[in-house]
Amino acid sequence: MDTLSKYRKIIRELIKEYGKYVPSRGEIEIETIFDESNDHYELMYSGWNGVYRIHGSVLHIDIRKDKVWIQQDGTEEGVAEELVKAGIPREHIVLAFKSPEVRQYTDFAVS
Repeated sequence: MDTLSKYRKIIRELIKEYGKYVPSRGEIEIETIFDESNDHYELMYSGWNGVYRIHGSVLHIDIRKDKVWIQQDGTEEGVAEELVKAGIPREHIVLAFKSPEVRQYTDFAVS
């Protein structure tokens, strides 16, 4: 399996796993979005918690130039370490939700 196919598979499996968790409050729909032609992968919540509208990205991961860009990570623990454990090297993961100035102080890629 080539690197791109491997990364796609890891990301899809990770998002599917997080998609199994149902929020404890509200009537929330969980949407998994896999756009392999553009390498965009997302877990979305939409619905209502009482009078409050819930709509947003819980996880958003892109693959750009053979690197995995975590655009949004709304999980408690963070998914970067899970990606590393699944076989994606740290130097191929960009914490895109952090500013470029801060990324240099992480154990992950800057860009």
